[in-house]
Amino acid sequence: MTNEITEKLRKASEGLLMMSESEYPFEVFLWTDQGQNNLTNQKLLQLTTHPLETLIEEVELDYLFHNCAEEKEWHDEGQKQDVQKFQTLIKTLKDTLADIKVYRLGTVKIDVYVVGKTPSGDLAGISTVLVET
Repeated sequence: MTNEITEKLRKASEGLLMMSESEYPFEVFLWTDQGQNNLTNQKLLQLTTHPLETLIEEVELDYLFHNCAEEKEWHDEGQKQDVQKFQTLIKTLKDTLADIKVYRLGTVKIDVYVVGKTPSGDLAGISTVLVET
């Protein structure tokens, strides 16, 4: 079941780049047996191998994708297709994971983790990088 979820996330995020000052692809992750307890900031930093003093900001899923998943009238055909892919990615996340949280770790080069619980008690999701100077 969990493999099915990570495969769906992989397919939904394939070929997409997160837009910021730099464009990074998405990576799917699975943290086995980590969904029983609430994910603390300290646990998140351990799972992602970040230093304990790393700044963590939590944002809404829709906020993370607000520039990517909304069609604008000036978009060309390729951009419109990307918007649809981002909408599919968001739907896939919401359909396959429970209790989704979005964490931004660090400043300037920000590691982003979209984390949710699988039915089997694992944590899974997608990660990417944002560059904000």
